[in-house]
Amino acid sequence: MGVALFGQEHVDSYRETDGEEGHDRQGTTVLLLTTTGRNSGAQRTTPLIYQRHGDDYLVVASNGGGDPPGWFLNLQDDPIVAVQVKADHHSARARVATAEEKPELWRIMTATGRPTTTSRPRPTARSRWWSSSRARPSGR
Repeated sequence: MGVALFGQEHVDSYRETDGEEGHDRQGTTVLLLTTTGRNSGAQRTTPLIYQRHGDDYLVVASNGGGDPPGWFLNLQDDPIVAVQVKADHHSARARVATAEEKPELWRIMTATGRPTTTSRPRPTARSRWWSSSRARPSGR
C-alpha cells in the first residue's frame, strides 16, 4: 500500500527522503508548508500542490469552496512560513495575491491540465491565493 496523498504519512515520507517520495505525486508537484498555529503557537506542516512563478511558489487555498483551510488562517496571522521543496528548505514571507494577479496565477496553476487544479471553479473575489518569496537576510 502506498503513502496516502496529503496526509501525515505523506509529510513524514517527504521529510525522510528530501522529497524523493512525495514531491511528484499523482501528476502533481507538492511542497511542504509549515505555519505557526494561530491559537496553539505550534508548528503545523501541510503538503500542498504548487507551481512556480519566477522565484515564488504558488498554491491555492480553496478547500473545495468551503471554509478557509487552517494553514491559510495561520499565515494570515503570521506570514512567516517555512517551505520545503524536495531537499531545499527555506523561510519565506507569504502574501495573498491581489485581484489583479489572480487571473494570471490561475492560468499558471491550471497550465499542466492536472485534474486537481482544473476541476476547481475559476477563481473569484473570494478565492484565497498566496505567493511566497524567499526571505532575504537583512542588509542584502
